Amino acid sequence: MLKALKSTCVQARLLGFTTPFQSNLRYGSSPINSPLMRVVNSNRVVNPNLNKRAYFCTDSSDGSNVVLESKGVEEGAAEADSKSSSAMVPTVFKPEDYLTVIALPLPHRPLFPGFYMPIYVKDPKLLAALVESRKRHAPYAGAFLIKDEPGTDSSVTSGSDTEKSIYELKGKDLFNRLHEVGTLAQITSIQGDQVVLIGHRRLRITEMVSEDPLTVKIDHLKDKPYNKDDDVIKATSFEVISTLRDVLKTSSLWRDHVQTYTQHIGDFNYPRLADFGAAISGANKSQCQEVLEELDVYKRLKLTLELVKKEMEISKIQESIAKAIEEKISGEQRRYLLNEQLKAIKKELGLEADDKTALSAKFRERLEPNKEKCPPHVLQVIEEELTKLQLLEASSSEFNVTRNYLDWLTALPWGNYSDENFDVIRAQKILDEDHYGLSDVKERILEFIAVGKLRGSSQGKIICLSGPPGVGKTSIGRSIARALNRKFYRFSVGGLSDVAEIKGHRRTYIGAMPGKMVQCLKSVGTANPLVLIDEIDKLGRGHAGDPASAMLELLDPEQNANFLDHYLDVPIDLSKVLFVCTANVVEMIPNPLLDRMEIISIAGYITDEKTHIARDYLEKATREACGINPKQVEVTDAALLALIENYCREAGVRNLQKHIEKIYRKIALQLVRQGATCNPPTAAKLESGTDDTTVSVDALVEESTDGSTDKKVQEVVSTTEEAEVVDVVLSDDKEKISADQVSDSVVHDETKLDNEVEETKPVEKVLVDESNLSDFVGKPVFHAERIYENTPVGVVMGLAWTSMGGSTLYIETTHVEEGEGKGALQLTGQLGDVMKESAQIAHTVARAILAAKEPEKSFFSNTKLHLHVPAGATPKDGPSAGCTMITSLLSLAMNKPVRKDIAMTGEVTLTGRILPIGGVKEKTIAARRSQVKTLIFPAANRRDFDELAANVKEGLEAHFVDEYSQIFEIAFEDKKEEQ
Repeated sequence: MLKALKSTCVQARLLGFTTPFQSNLRYGSSPINSPLMRVVNSNRVVNPNLNKRAYFCTDSSDGSNVVLESKGVEEGAAEADSKSSSAMVPTVFKPEDYLTVIALPLPHRPLFPGFYMPIYVKDPKLLAALVESRKRHAPYAGAFLIKDEPGTDSSVTSGSDTEKSIYELKGKDLFNRLHEVGTLAQITSIQGDQVVLIGHRRLRITEMVSEDPLTVKIDHLKDKPYNKDDDVIKATSFEVISTLRDVLKTSSLWRDHVQTYTQHIGDFNYPRLADFGAAISGANKSQCQEVLEELDVYKRLKLTLELVKKEMEISKIQESIAKAIEEKISGEQRRYLLNEQLKAIKKELGLEADDKTALSAKFRERLEPNKEKCPPHVLQVIEEELTKLQLLEASSSEFNVTRNYLDWLTALPWGNYSDENFDVIRAQKILDEDHYGLSDVKERILEFIAVGKLRGSSQGKIICLSGPPGVGKTSIGRSIARALNRKFYRFSVGGLSDVAEIKGHRRTYIGAMPGKMVQCLKSVGTANPLVLIDEIDKLGRGHAGDPASAMLELLDPEQNANFLDHYLDVPIDLSKVLFVCTANVVEMIPNPLLDRMEIISIAGYITDEKTHIARDYLEKATREACGINPKQVEVTDAALLALIENYCREAGVRNLQKHIEKIYRKIALQLVRQGATCNPPTAAKLESGTDDTTVSVDALVEESTDGSTDKKVQEVVSTTEEAEVVDVVLSDDKEKISADQVSDSVVHDETKLDNEVEETKPVEKVLVDESNLSDFVGKPVFHAERIYENTPVGVVMGLAWTSMGGSTLYIETTHVEEGEGKGALQLTGQLGDVMKESAQIAHTVARAILAAKEPEKSFFSNTKLHLHVPAGATPKDGPSAGCTMITSLLSLAMNKPVRKDIAMTGEVTLTGRILPIGGVKEKTIAARRSQVKTLIFPAANRRDFDELAANVKEGLEAHFVDEYSQIFEIAFEDKKEEQ
């Protein structure tokens, strides 16, 4: 073997190669077609007789140069140099004679002896130096791997970033970044900035000679002596060769690199074998550099063996991934082909119809129950679309449009109406169960039911519930639907700015959908649902049209019998639909839309009503939601009253519900900390029936006296003092047990229950009263609206309406300065334009009245007045404070205070007439909250006051006036009598 290896090496050196296998070296799958190869081939043919001495680049493994007696070598070399400048040039110098070389940085991998490597040289000076060295017949340089930048990971840094940083390095910086051990490389060709190198032998940097270009002194390295007959080295090399052969069988990448060398593997010497394995492996540059730096042949072989073993494992993983993907793809293709064949067979046998036929059958089957009730024009459209569906290809876009259109047409409940409830008493009971008060709404629903009962059928109506937030507008809609036995559907139009949400999109658009009303009918499945349209006063208006105008057709009783949705494009009868709309401010609803609705105002709840709602509805629901036993907690009436008066003065009860939930959450935490539970463990065990000591019998069979088995029904077993019941249902098919067994089980269970009751710690009952209410809900939010116990001069209480209900506010007037002709009026309190105008009118009317009552006084002419309306941070506007402002000005002018228990409201004209106002109920509730006894309203509002509930008017003395002179008599004359 060694003899053959020596022969091969001699032949390779004759041809100018460093290794014996370079004559067949390939890059990728193409043989190297370089001038060097052409020179080699020409030397083989042209110079058969070689008789002159020449030195070629040699390997340093054996430490000697091969000296060949050959004839005509120099002539052949000259001929090669004339043919191409890239050929390896023979020289009289030995490679080890080069002790100073130009240093070339390698960014990615080190160069091993015997292998080619192309690099790019961006430095013009370095490139010029390489070209010059080739011209001087010294085509050698040192190739050194560059070190990673400190603090960076070589596996993360991209190649482009690495090369860019290398190009920027010069001189000493580059010298410090180079590995000490590199390769002496011959420059085989230079094309542009690409330089092709071939490695010859290992070398080590000793010192830097010059910086630009970087030139270094080197020492040539030789492998350490080793025993070629060492069995360990032989075994290691054989294992490397075996692993390489295995990898070649699985990896096509390696096979392309070394397929021409498989016949020479047995001729490799050990150092070259180690270099060969490391060079073609996929190891990272640090591992390859370690192999390059290793001079011990055995250790180098071990390092190479580790690398090729890793490559073997990677090849196996690659093969398994490729196999799994191939199996998955082939399996899916096979399944697809089999399914297609199965469909074709079933279709030929008539066992299965195609997709279009199946779709048509599905649509006809869906339409069949309502076909007699379906309008003729709708049936005609459906038949036309079904015919068109059969003519379309399943892959066309029109097919999907038609299929979706038919899906919507056949899913609507054409002529399908739910059975309505015409029982007024039952409806009244349902409405009272869910809501307290709201008599106007309940009365209107009962009227609707009564009319339907007399007619035998009901028609759709449009009702609008208006009122402040939290009064139950939305929740009453669900109760109305339950009372009428109708399906319920709710959608909100707050902020809606697209008409298509109401009337649908045209079918030509991608993703077109019907409007909300069509979606409602499909969802509920009946043609007479109750539709709650929430927040109708908050309709938007954008570039996509005006939804408020689109709602006209939906809510107009004269038009909605033929409502036309853009998507369906067929008339839909909505005349049987009951529409209930909700709004906070009716004035925000457009007048044409408001004209089509019946307005029912829900003013809010007074304190008594809130107390009932909290006690009968909110507290009960919250207690159940928190899992608290009614016997564990008590909330007094005084606590509820204080909660309503000091924390929840809003017209609605939503905030009251939040505060009650807050109270019960804190109570739940307090009970848990005391060790209490909602339900005793025994009750849970009795209900679940899973405990060993629990009597849970599905079938109890009792033997009769004649020995036969009879069915027994329900034996009640009382196991606790609270008489918790277990119903035992008897059946013939169940397991038989004796009455004695049941009795023993019951006795045992009662004993254990008694023990558990004794072990349960007694829990103190939580009491929530007015004194400790702040511990649960914090400090009071509201304070008494009544600022003055005895009304001073120039101060009068007025009544105002807000979106949260009613409130009282004071009008305060005082004089700033007096002097001839200084009469003026200054206004503060963040008043709106209307209220400022009312103040000017009041100032004029007050001057006229004072002139009539006391002509000798010139108070308004010579006094600068300041009128203020607390609180200053709250915006205020409206005309209803006119009479209050007049009274305040006259009180200051006459130096007479008004009655302390009086409040008034009403718009005033320049002639002293009192005009009607709104919000009578809200203002009356606010007056009761401030403990006002006497109210003054315009005479035109008498009917509004009379319609109020008796509990709202209780204890109030109301006066209705047409002119301000009547108010003057009530406010001041009574005061004179009291004096």
